[in-house]
Amino acid sequence: MHRRQALLRLASLPIATSLAGCAEIQKPAEALAESLAADARIEALILRMTIEEKVGQLSLYAPAAEEILGNPQTGQVGLRQQLDDIRAGRVTGLFNGEGIAGKRRAQEVAVRESRLGIPLLFGVDIIHGFRTVFPVPLAEAASWDPALSERTARAAAREGTADGFRWTFAPMIDIARDARWGRVVEGYGEDVLLTRRFAAARVRGFQTADLSRADAMLATPKHFAGYGAAEGGLDYAAVDLSERTLRDVYLPPFKAAIDAGALSVMAAFNEIGGVPSNANPWLLTQVLRREWGFEGFVVSDYTADEELIAHGFAADEREAARRAFLAGTDVSMQSGLYMRHLPELVRSGDVSMARLDQAVRRVLRVKQRLGLFEHPFRGLQEDAPGAPPRFDGTAHRRLAREAAQRCIVLLKNSGDLLPLPKSGKRIALIGPFADAQSLFGPWRPFPGQLPPVGIEDAIRAQLADPSLLSTVRGSDVESPLEGGIAQAVAAARQADVVVMTLGESDQMSGESRSRTDIEVPQAQQQLAEAVAATGKPVVVLLRNGRALALRGAVRNAQALLVTWFLGTETGPAIADVLFGDVAPSGRLPVSFPQTPGQVPFYYAHKRTGRPDAQGGPGRFRTRYLDATNEPLYAFGHGLGYSAVHYGALEVSPSRMAPSQPLRVVASVTNTGTRAVDETVQLYIGARAASFTRPVRELKAFHRVHIEAGQTVQVHFLLTRDDLLFTGADMRPTVDTGEFDLWVGPSAIAGLHATFMLVPG
Repeated sequence: MHRRQALLRLASLPIATSLAGCAEIQKPAEALAESLAADARIEALILRMTIEEKVGQLSLYAPAAEEILGNPQTGQVGLRQQLDDIRAGRVTGLFNGEGIAGKRRAQEVAVRESRLGIPLLFGVDIIHGFRTVFPVPLAEAASWDPALSERTARAAAREGTADGFRWTFAPMIDIARDARWGRVVEGYGEDVLLTRRFAAARVRGFQTADLSRADAMLATPKHFAGYGAAEGGLDYAAVDLSERTLRDVYLPPFKAAIDAGALSVMAAFNEIGGVPSNANPWLLTQVLRREWGFEGFVVSDYTADEELIAHGFAADEREAARRAFLAGTDVSMQSGLYMRHLPELVRSGDVSMARLDQAVRRVLRVKQRLGLFEHPFRGLQEDAPGAPPRFDGTAHRRLAREAAQRCIVLLKNSGDLLPLPKSGKRIALIGPFADAQSLFGPWRPFPGQLPPVGIEDAIRAQLADPSLLSTVRGSDVESPLEGGIAQAVAAARQADVVVMTLGESDQMSGESRSRTDIEVPQAQQQLAEAVAATGKPVVVLLRNGRALALRGAVRNAQALLVTWFLGTETGPAIADVLFGDVAPSGRLPVSFPQTPGQVPFYYAHKRTGRPDAQGGPGRFRTRYLDATNEPLYAFGHGLGYSAVHYGALEVSPSRMAPSQPLRVVASVTNTGTRAVDETVQLYIGARAASFTRPVRELKAFHRVHIEAGQTVQVHFLLTRDDLLFTGADMRPTVDTGEFDLWVGPSAIAGLHATFMLVPG
């Protein structure tokens, strides 16, 4: 009773005053005292809260009367009603609301007019930039440079916090191996290691080492888990995975994000083996909290708790709220389900007060870590204490250009057509993406973003004589233009080289944008065929948010560049690479199939008992009748403007004990006349194991700069941990035996060696 009274006395003090006093204590005692005071403050608040106020801390909504990213405004209320709800403590935060004034008014009501004064948390979908639009995540994965992605996340966080946002629903770290899935564009590709590295980097970039910083933003790795394995590549569809595959492929990026400090996780829309992720206690409680020690909170995706009814997993709203909450979903997004049903569920005993307090505690602790209790108006008014620093928009634009340059992948360069000269050649720029329209890519919902520079303007700016450039649209993205092909053919005939901008619009990738046909749209394909028939050399600039299956004139173009969705600096970055001011250095984070019928398609596939190998069992083997099993362009593939030769490979010791690292040294030579940035990749494959393993798995990579004619030694160090996989007891293990090892430029090439893992 005395403890309860003490906590209530502490809770009666103004929050900012109480915690400011703790800041005067000297370190290291200061940190402990602040932690104890924060915990005491939270416990005191919980003691004072009504059930409805507690549930309010678990209820997240879109701002009243605003369209949010095209989502249906389920249960949307008027502004006056929403402010009344905030005043009554029934709202924990708002998300994606544009403009500072509305957020400031809502925060004033929460802090100054509600009974307990608990501040709101403002969330936002910053997927690839806020004011400055950076390349989409899949494009950044093509840089194979997590440090670059950390820098763009840091810049985005600075811009978002300057607008009052302290929480982002990113990064999306779902492994994606089916190019039909629209959300491939939001993640980091098909590989576990590459996605793990980017997951950790994005969390560090958003959050920094100190969440209480004014420009720190709470990260939310999503979608937990297996969302990228949706059947048929169809968004929101069911997932049916073995636990071993889930643990070996789809969970490791989330573990990496949590190890990097993430304190919010978003549950996925999909089910896994009959249980929707949003109501999966094994996933949200056993794995996430008990095994990994996650201390933050879990938020549902948009109305996902309510969708348990449509899944056929809950009979009604009450049951949906109970199952989601007891499974471990702490915060309900948008549906209002918790507010409508949790109070009665607690009073009836179907949900314990202890579980309710646990969820509230998690949310309040994160708000405390963000410094919201002390500085609730950061970013909402310039004179607020601890306001975030103004960001340097010019520096961010330079970063956007650097990032875009490094994401571009050169797939093919027959006859060294690229780089193009800046004078002396007439260039025809043909295709629907030549201008500045539709350059940002999906997930760019915020007004006031820096306008992009188009490809036409950027090329013209670099030519010694701008009149040497002619531009013809030729077709729209998915439909022909009257006379468009004739105009394009005429322009091509007058040119020395044709640059074609082909691929997907920003409405063809993203959420709920799955495609059964992952080829270039037919109208553009016909345009490409007509232009190619002129016999002029063609450079194709692919614009895409997924791996594409290329055919005909697009596939056979003399030069192919994957330019993804590059954001604000699209045009300048592409022109820099086209004219050789910057050499292409990107590498594919996804495998390009030969035909759409090969998908799902990825390099780290399992073996079969009848592999399609030379000397195999005749026609009864794992193969198609009309295509080989090879990719058109392999995971990891990418060219520069100089050839690179992989020479000697040294592996020592040849017999590796569990406690002994394996040292790998590869000799790599630039045989050309220009410097290159080469991404040297190391793969392994177990010859035999207690559970079958992929044919190859990426285990390390290094980006190295090599001057013309220079040879460098690239060093790798592998340990037993790099060889682990999920064993019979669902715990990490490794089997002794022989391993293959490759060091090279892609998942299907490179120097080969073997080593033995022997008992320790």
